[in-house]
Amino acid sequence: MKELDVVKITQDYENIPSGTEGTIVCEYDGKAFEVEFFDTNGDTLDVVTTPAELLELVEEYQG
Repeated sequence: MKELDVVKITQDYENIPSGTEGTIVCEYDGKAFEVEFFDTNGDTLDVVTTPAELLELVEEYQG
């Protein structure tokens, strides 16, 4: 996973419910990522430093 990839969180974490999608905005040594999580309307819920093991790749950024 890398910056701008779309990911999904696999369990509840820091008030972000399991299954919520977001975009990686920063990578920290491959072990954690800063992720901007969105609701179903595309509005930002929060930006959370999230351990890599809680994230699943949804769509790889092709830019």
